[in-house]
Amino acid sequence: MSKISKEDILKIAQEEKIGYVKLQFTDILGALKNVEIPVEQLEEALDGEIMFDGSSIEGFVRVEESDMYLKPDYNTWSIFPWSEENCRVARLICDVHNFNNEPFEGDPRSNLKRIVKEMEDMGYDAFNLGPEPEFYLFKLDKDNNPTTIVNDTSGYFDVSITDTSERCRREIAKTLKKMDFEVEMFHHEAGPSQHEISFKYSDAVTSSDNIQTFKLVAKTVARQYGLHVTFMPKPLYDEAGSGMHYNVSLFKDGTNVFYDEHDEDGLSEEMKYFMAGLLDHARGYTAICNPLVNSYKRLSTGFEAPRYIAWSGSNRTPLLRIPSTRGAGTRAEVRSLDPSANPYLATAVILRAGLSGIKNQKDLTTPVDENIFEMTSTQRKAEDVEDLPTTLYTALKALKEDEVIQDALGRHICDHFIENKNYEWKMYSAQITSWEKEQYLSQY
Repeated sequence: MSKISKEDILKIAQEEKIGYVKLQFTDILGALKNVEIPVEQLEEALDGEIMFDGSSIEGFVRVEESDMYLKPDYNTWSIFPWSEENCRVARLICDVHNFNNEPFEGDPRSNLKRIVKEMEDMGYDAFNLGPEPEFYLFKLDKDNNPTTIVNDTSGYFDVSITDTSERCRREIAKTLKKMDFEVEMFHHEAGPSQHEISFKYSDAVTSSDNIQTFKLVAKTVARQYGLHVTFMPKPLYDEAGSGMHYNVSLFKDGTNVFYDEHDEDGLSEEMKYFMAGLLDHARGYTAICNPLVNSYKRLSTGFEAPRYIAWSGSNRTPLLRIPSTRGAGTRAEVRSLDPSANPYLATAVILRAGLSGIKNQKDLTTPVDENIFEMTSTQRKAEDVEDLPTTLYTALKALKEDEVIQDALGRHICDHFIENKNYEWKMYSAQITSWEKEQYLSQY
C-alpha cells in the first residue's frame, strides 16, 4: 500500500520545480541503473507506461524480447538534495515487468518480493533488516580517477581523523537524512580511511532499496570532497576488509517472534529454527553474499571477518552473532556479507534460508563461545564447525548444490549469475599477478 499517491507526487513535482526524474532499477550483478525522463513524462511513468531495452542490461533478456516496462514504487519518491535549485532531479525505484506486463523473473527486486510473499503465506508480517555497510575513502588523482591513497590514518572509533574525512562522512549522513533516512550512527572503522554508516532497520524491500540509495549518495557526496568511496570488500593488503553485517528479525502480528521471555537465553524456537536454516545453507548463499573474487580476500585474512559456520552471543568470530538486546530488538547478526553484494538477492537468500529452517524445524547447533580463529582444525571438527567457501569458485560450486538457495533466486537469475561469475573466475584465474612475478620470476 503506497503511503503517497500519484496526485501527491505530481503536486510535489510542480511545487519543488522538478525538471527530471530518474527511474531506477538494479541488474543481477547489483549495479544501479536508470532511465531519466523530463518531468512532462512523469504522469506516464507513474502509470507504468515507460519502456526500455532490457537486452542491454546484464542478465536480463535477449534482443528479440527486449521491450520491458518500469513500474515505479510511489513510496520511493525522493528528491536529490544535490540537484540544481531551479531544475531539480527526483527519483523513483521501479520493478521491471516484461512485455506481457508481468513481473520479470530476472528483476532482483521483484524476485525479493516473491520470497517476501512466501514469508507472508507462512503467517509472518515482516522481515526486518538493519544493514551496517562499511567503505573506504580514497583520494582522487589529478585526473579525478580513484587511487588507493588513504585520506586519513585513524583507527576504530577514533576522533582524530582529518577534517576532510569527518566532513565528508557527516555530509553523507546529512544527505541521507534529507532523503528521509534514519541514520543510527556513523564512525571510523578499523582500517585507515575506513568508515561505517548504519541506518535504521526496515522491511526487506525497503532496506534493500536503502542500501542502493546509500551507495549512490556516498559516492556522489565523496566526489564533492575530491574523494572516492569504494565498496570493494578488500581494497588494501594487510588492512581490514569492508563488510555489511545484516541484523535480521521476523515479525508476526506486530511482535518480534525471535524473542521468548520464558527461554533461558530469551530466544524463541522459531528464532532457533531460523538460525539453523541460516547455518545449514551458509555455504550455498556465500556466492550471493560475497559475489566477487576479491570478497574472499576479506574472508580469508582475519580482522574479525567470519570464516567459519557457527553461532554465538558476544563472540564475533562466528558467522552468526546474537546481540544482547532482547524484547522487540532480539535479532541475529549475519556477519559474512560484504557491500559488493546485490542487496535484493542477498536479502532473498538470507530470508529463504531462515524460512527453510522454520519449515523443517531444523535443530540449532550448540553455540561456539571461544575464539574460532585460535581453534585447531581438530577442535573445530569436534564442535562441528564447517568452513565457509574460500574462493568464488568453491562458493559457486556450493550454490550449484543447494536447491533451496537456487529456488530463492529463481531459475533465470540463478543461471545468469552463475554464468557471469564463472566467467569472472576464469578471467581472474588466467591473470599473472605482481606477487607471482616477485616470487617466481627470478627463482625459477
